Amino acid sequence: MEAHEVKWSYSSLKDYQNCPRQYQEIKVLKNYTKFPTAEMRYGTEVHKAVEDYVGEGKPLAPDYERFSEQLQPLVEMDGVKHPELRMALGFDRKPSKWNDYWVRGIADLVVLNGDTAFIVDYKTGSSKYPDPKQLQLMALMVFSHYPEIVHIKAGLLFVMHEHFFPSEYHREDEEKLWGDFYPHLERLRLSYENGVWQENPTPLCGWCPVKRCQFHKER
Repeated sequence: MEAHEVKWSYSSLKDYQNCPRQYQEIKVLKNYTKFPTAEMRYGTEVHKAVEDYVGEGKPLAPDYERFSEQLQPLVEMDGVKHPELRMALGFDRKPSKWNDYWVRGIADLVVLNGDTAFIVDYKTGSSKYPDPKQLQLMALMVFSHYPEIVHIKAGLLFVMHEHFFPSEYHREDEEKLWGDFYPHLERLRLSYENGVWQENPTPLCGWCPVKRCQFHKER
């Protein structure tokens, strides 16, 4: 299989890194379905409420009004706001259609202002182990979609903990930034090519839907 034939997103690549066997069973063979947890459903609700508040000025529901103070700087930010911005690239790393892509993703919020962009990803989980790699991929996609952008300020906003984890990206570093993803993509390509999908046992195996795996443990 050629590298350009492996379609991916940040979440799917992370799923593969976490456990190639689970990735195969769910995404390739489609033997199992990964259903959203209560925490994931709550996260989706919060994302929607925050998106509507920042992007459209829609009032927050009473349960979410406590987020308004930390969201206010986003509301007042100068520039053109793009909530839930869908972006897709072909294997040539140029913009492509959403359903005809090599990589694609959705940025929670992108604000464009001259030659600078701001990207924020809302998080409802713990801020103990922040993972900025998704921001990095979104920044690369913004560079591809908006040639005028040369500098990106980004951050993970952990709304439940009022914590902001910042990152910055520069167009001149594009090749280096893409290079962080290529080793994992090559492993994924080789799994497709060779049919080898190694199990990766972790304490989370009890939550895995792939019950026939030798490492699955009933909760």
